[in-house]
Amino acid sequence: MINQAIDRYHALVGAANLTPADFQDYSSRFRAAKVMFGDRVSVEYLRAQFLSPQQHEMVKHACRTIWSALDKLSDIIPARPDLVDLLGLTERERELVAADPHYPGFSTMARFDSFLTGDTLQFVELNAECPAGPAYTEVMSDVFRQLPMMQEFEREYEVQGFDTRQKLLDTLMETYAVWRANTGLYGAKPVIAIVDYEGLPTVPEFELIQAFFESRGVQTLIRDPRKLEYRDGRLWAGETAIDLVYRRVLTNEFIEKWDEVQPLWEAYRDGKVCVVNNFRSKYLHKKMIFGLLTDGTLQALFSSEEQETIRRHIPWTRKVQPGATDYQGKPIDLLAFLRENRNRLVLKPNDDYGGHGIFIGWDTSDSEWENAITTAMDADYVVQEKVVVSSADFPTVRDGLVYDHLNVDLDPFVWRGEVEGFLCRLSGSALCNVTSGGGIIPTYLIERRAHS
Repeated sequence: MINQAIDRYHALVGAANLTPADFQDYSSRFRAAKVMFGDRVSVEYLRAQFLSPQQHEMVKHACRTIWSALDKLSDIIPARPDLVDLLGLTERERELVAADPHYPGFSTMARFDSFLTGDTLQFVELNAECPAGPAYTEVMSDVFRQLPMMQEFEREYEVQGFDTRQKLLDTLMETYAVWRANTGLYGAKPVIAIVDYEGLPTVPEFELIQAFFESRGVQTLIRDPRKLEYRDGRLWAGETAIDLVYRRVLTNEFIEKWDEVQPLWEAYRDGKVCVVNNFRSKYLHKKMIFGLLTDGTLQALFSSEEQETIRRHIPWTRKVQPGATDYQGKPIDLLAFLRENRNRLVLKPNDDYGGHGIFIGWDTSDSEWENAITTAMDADYVVQEKVVVSSADFPTVRDGLVYDHLNVDLDPFVWRGEVEGFLCRLSGSALCNVTSGGGIIPTYLIERRAHS
């Protein structure tokens, strides 16, 4: 059904006889809607990602089941120094995770980065700290549906978007309610601060979130954490007291400016402000969390359904270090395995983003791979087994209509284990991320209309 829908949509695009002026008009619509990464319009292609109801259910089941397994890991990680060491938490990170957030759970909102090919879904990473995109994807979806091709397409297909901004607000408010019940502080309707450093390319998304929250009657500020104050037992942005911090600053970047962000840290440590996600999300954000999910010695923690879902959707992952481990239930020497299986392995920094420092085995020579292993040994790296990368044709306009064959990932937003919305990214390389230049497109759940 999906392939037929794509063919039909491409036929509608072809029949539209699009010109470069048309494409510029479409780009201006996205610019006006603030679907921007810095100064760049993030939408460069004119087809969305389409999901069938069956694919949507598969994604929801996989995320819900793996989140259940992560909850079980979360119950034991803090009391297991060996697991904390494997995850690679630094001393400063350990200080941060030791502070009580005053509500349960390590991560209330997250995003799995994944590839979907037909009925094959494989996750490659978990962004459990402060995932970007929930406003971009919904606003972009609304603009996209105004395009003539989509309006014609909707005559034949039922098209459903996702309410990611409302889900974000609901999750923040529900978490705050628990925090408030546990601390006995402040009023029922919080003042929210969206917190990250000034000058970042994601500022347009913060403005979209702020506008949406305020349209729902929730006072919302955008603030650099270095410009907050902690006085009289409250966190302040100027003369406004902050009850709830929607944290978009990554922990690594927070720590880099440690001396300048003390007011936020002290207010959080003292239980005087609700921070979502809290700093314990760092446990799940490390790429080595997939190593724990796939570790043969930890499988007894999980139900048979969780074990099967992990096998189906989570790639084998291990910390790069000398010694023995297991692969598909059999003992191996890890470094020897790395050297013998370059063509199906990837080396990744345990804690970075934007595609930095990744070595793709099948794109390197033997000598380059050996150097990569040395680099990984000297740093904090994981090795991960190759997954099936999705790719497809997407239309755009240059001198005329052209189709580019691109890799496409599908990244579900997960709110306490439940899926609502997707970030979908395109790239001409094996790495799909906006930071390194990949574009984004909306995702829709579609089904053919009965009369069509």
